[in-house]
Amino acid sequence: MITDVSAELDTKYGAPGTPEREKFDEEAYAFYTGQLLQNARKEAKVTQAELAKRINSTKSYISRVENGDIIPSVAKFWEMITSLGMRVEIVKPI
Repeated sequence: MITDVSAELDTKYGAPGTPEREKFDEEAYAFYTGQLLQNARKEAKVTQAELAKRINSTKSYISRVENGDIIPSVAKFWEMITSLGMRVEIVKPI
């Protein structure tokens, strides 16, 4: 059975723009960002402590980001990605 995900989200968390939906979206972005960084860190074979040292932060901070508890600033995100040997690329859609 095919489900309309947007309709499901509207039902469960409210329509886009409502406080409930905004909260859900923010938590989803935090989770996704954390997973992206965790996967990049593990692929680079770097511990949380080593990544923290590279960006002048703490292991606790890295853990909180990876768990989706907090969203890093753009600057910290950039530092984490580049310190793992990756790059951020912003491209204009075709």
